[in-house]
Amino acid sequence: MLLPALTRAKVRAQGTGCMNNTRQLQLAWRMYAEDNRDDLPFSYSVGANAPYVWVQGNLDDLNPKSNDNWNYDTTLRKGVIWPYCGKAVNIFHCPSDTSYGQDPQGQRLPRRSVSMSNWIGGNGDAPGTPSTAWKGNWGLNAPNSTVARKMANIISPGPAMTFIILDERYDSINDAYFVTEMDGYPKSSSTKIVDYPAFYHNGACGFAFADGHSEIHKWRDARTTPPYKMGLNLNVSSPNNQDVIWMQDRCPH
Repeated sequence: MLLPALTRAKVRAQGTGCMNNTRQLQLAWRMYAEDNRDDLPFSYSVGANAPYVWVQGNLDDLNPKSNDNWNYDTTLRKGVIWPYCGKAVNIFHCPSDTSYGQDPQGQRLPRRSVSMSNWIGGNGDAPGTPSTAWKGNWGLNAPNSTVARKMANIISPGPAMTFIILDERYDSINDAYFVTEMDGYPKSSSTKIVDYPAFYHNGACGFAFADGHSEIHKWRDARTTPPYKMGLNLNVSSPNNQDVIWMQDRCPH
């Protein structure tokens, strides 16, 4: 009887640690905007706009030795919010995420566990135009959605209901740009999972919102939480998925 109780206590402690980490990241993100005329950092970009991305690098779950899995100097410390993070690389990692990178000396180092909503800051494109730096538009011109490029743009559904950062499962995470497909919103029959959120906390995921609060959200649809798989297939149709709708409702629209 003691073991299950200890397990539950451990899960709760890890969930609390996760919320503390995402809350600190959201605060760093907010401080950057306040110091830069309300402009939000890009959630993804390459080329000329790469220096303005919140986090750089592209993780690879198939190769722990890949540079971006362990080299914080070229990834976390290159992001524009880094000066506001108190030099704490650990806040980019969920305590429940067991994935790791391996440096040239063979040392195992925790990988980034978090990504940012594709609707926050944009992907390095000019307002109202498709990105030339990203391989796809992912609904960024969807009629019932909008990219928040400044704090002042986070109006609907409002800061308390707009998520900025979330945990992404280790077999889905790559760049730091989490796509919630909005094409067809609010029609539930057209929902799709492009990237998979994490479910490290007993089937739940950590989120940080624009108003500064963090929470753990429990998933309801089994399609959102398939078993971990190296080389997981992304960008899959998931009609009437209530979990996707929950995320859509919490993106700028």
